[in-house]
Amino acid sequence: MIAMFRKSALACTLAATSVLLACGTAGAAPAAQYPTHSVHVVVPFPPGGSNDVIARILTQKLTQNTGQAFVVENRGGAGGNVGSGIVAESQPDGYTLLLTASPPLTSNVALYKDIPFNPTKDFAPVALIASVPIVLVANPSTGITTLKGLIAKAKAHPGTLNFGSSGNGSTNHLAGELLKHKAGIDIIHVPYKGAAPALNDLLAGHIQIMFDNLPALLPHIRAKAINAIAVAGQHRVSVLPGVPTVSEAGVPGFDASAWFGLVAPAKTPPAVLAQLRAEVETALKAPDVKKRFEDLGAQPGTLSGEAFRKFMADETSKWVEIIKISGARVN
Repeated sequence: MIAMFRKSALACTLAATSVLLACGTAGAAPAAQYPTHSVHVVVPFPPGGSNDVIARILTQKLTQNTGQAFVVENRGGAGGNVGSGIVAESQPDGYTLLLTASPPLTSNVALYKDIPFNPTKDFAPVALIASVPIVLVANPSTGITTLKGLIAKAKAHPGTLNFGSSGNGSTNHLAGELLKHKAGIDIIHVPYKGAAPALNDLLAGHIQIMFDNLPALLPHIRAKAINAIAVAGQHRVSVLPGVPTVSEAGVPGFDASAWFGLVAPAKTPPAVLAQLRAEVETALKAPDVKKRFEDLGAQPGTLSGEAFRKFMADETSKWVEIIKISGARVN
């Protein structure tokens, strides 16, 4: 009888242990299955711009691949600082992310006296999503068709050439400041409230030159309404094969491009970040995403995790130096 009782007790103990293990496994499952519900992707700029378009292409593919909705939320203001601050203070669980152009993650720390986050400490890098070539263009009435011609004209008549931008501290503004510094020329910055009005004034001849994202410029270049002078990045672009880079055209070491990165709040669990990076990598390799990016003149990103963190650090160092040299400030 005692032996039978002991066998029965042992069986109960084993059964109870099995139940506990099963419950423990079930409890761990949701973290491994990220995402289990909708994910909010904050774009810290208004709808319709390059940042917004890139975000919607990516989130559409992530939604398709994961079966969970990745929803874009535009939270513009203060050069991207408002939306970025919201994400920095969000729960670090992978369900609120930031997909932004570079300034909030790089140059804004030097442009603004106070920003509501620390881009180095408050975000965990996910991936570089896309880069978009920037092109230097000129109104045909200037007679400028090459970078050497532009530099010669600027040196012969200092302070007479105006370059437009989408605003103080924007990437196209800083590209102009970088050219001023490296080429040793005096050209005047004219900030606008957005790239579109700046481009309109370039087309009308109210300003003479401008750096801007290729997708916005390409139709006007093809229509010969503006002259493509040089590509600001390290490589020529396939749609403008005859246009040299700024470095090739006589200003060595020049490199400026628009890029868009995805980050999560700091302290997001490593397992969630790993899953998110894997999903993003799969999405960026999809042929339809590549084609849609190509149509915009954009290139899918190839950096993630710590490699993306180093890239951001290098970009920050470059632009902070240019901001100090130029004296550019927003507030």
